[in-house]
Amino acid sequence: MATSRSKPFLGFAALLLYLVSTVQASAQPLQLDTLKDIFVRLQSCWKPPPLSQANPIDITVVVSFNRAGVILGQPRITYESEHASDNDRLKYRIAVMETLQRCTPLPFTEGLGGAVAGRPLAIPFRTPQTSTQT
Repeated sequence: MATSRSKPFLGFAALLLYLVSTVQASAQPLQLDTLKDIFVRLQSCWKPPPLSQANPIDITVVVSFNRAGVILGQPRITYESEHASDNDRLKYRIAVMETLQRCTPLPFTEGLGGAVAGRPLAIPFRTPQTSTQT
């Protein structure tokens, strides 16, 4: 039978167990279960070049993954904004490849890994245009 002195201890122990389980759960990468999850994860890793180095452009890369979320073959750039200079294109291509390196392998669930394995995905990277005031 618990005494009134042991009740605070039990509450503290329960809180401690909860915090430990929360930290362990958040330390593991969240598994991706849908195509939308893939796009969101890659967008969260996206770091476009600074405005001082390149003008904002839109760029799309086609990439395939295996079941484990590792890139298969070579990613291919399939679209770049037509107004982009050669320097802009180069800087954005580098940024896309760095994003793929930083973010992969992707933690697919077994179902998503089986569904996307070997299939090409077109991933758009959009940079919001900054409006200049006159």
